[in-house]
Amino acid sequence: MSTHAKPDYVDEEPSEQAVHDYLATHPDFFEHNPKLLSSLNLPHSSGGTVSLVERQVSVLRQKDLKRKRQLKELIEVAHANDVLAAKIHELALQLMGAGDLRKTIMVLEEAMRTRFGADQTVLVIFGDPAAFTDIDVGRFFRVVPKKDPSLKPFETFLGGRGPRCGQIRDSQCEFLFRGDAEEIGSAALVPIGPGAGIGFLAVGSVATDRFHPGMSIDFLTRLGDLIAGALKRY
Repeated sequence: MSTHAKPDYVDEEPSEQAVHDYLATHPDFFEHNPKLLSSLNLPHSSGGTVSLVERQVSVLRQKDLKRKRQLKELIEVAHANDVLAAKIHELALQLMGAGDLRKTIMVLEEAMRTRFGADQTVLVIFGDPAAFTDIDVGRFFRVVPKKDPSLKPFETFLGGRGPRCGQIRDSQCEFLFRGDAEEIGSAALVPIGPGAGIGFLAVGSVATDRFHPGMSIDFLTRLGDLIAGALKRY
């Protein structure tokens, strides 16, 4: 007969990690043990406890609300895009009906002021100011020789590709918006023609977040192409 003592059996509880790993590898565990699922309680953020089923229902509701908000945002964006597309279409029709350069500039000025809701807009055309003395639409239209020193603050923009959005430098703002420069919180610069060969359109807003570097520039690009096509006729 052996005299060696038998080791006592130790009933160790599984660790949290072991339970986690088991449930992760057996996702259908609670399907086979529904009574256990309904008996589990979890702390609730508002105090007290709720069953795991109630907690899961709550999580699903939160996800559903999140998806509904995302869908609502997508619908709002789509609606806004439809409105902009309609305005671009209407502007294109009006530009096609403009019989000369003066009328074209007037159509652009009115559209930017009344339909596109711009706080301040300036169309800068490169050329000889003496050749455009018959066009008077206030501060909207400005003709500047392409080598004019006043355009130096715009070198980076003019040498780039596509529209620029965000807060602009004081020197740029003062050149464009003059007496209203201090009111401008953000702006969009839109090249007119390839490499801004014809000029550029500046749209200013009093809101600092109206134009920002992360926004979509598709609408602005199309607007620039439309203006370029209209001006090339003259």
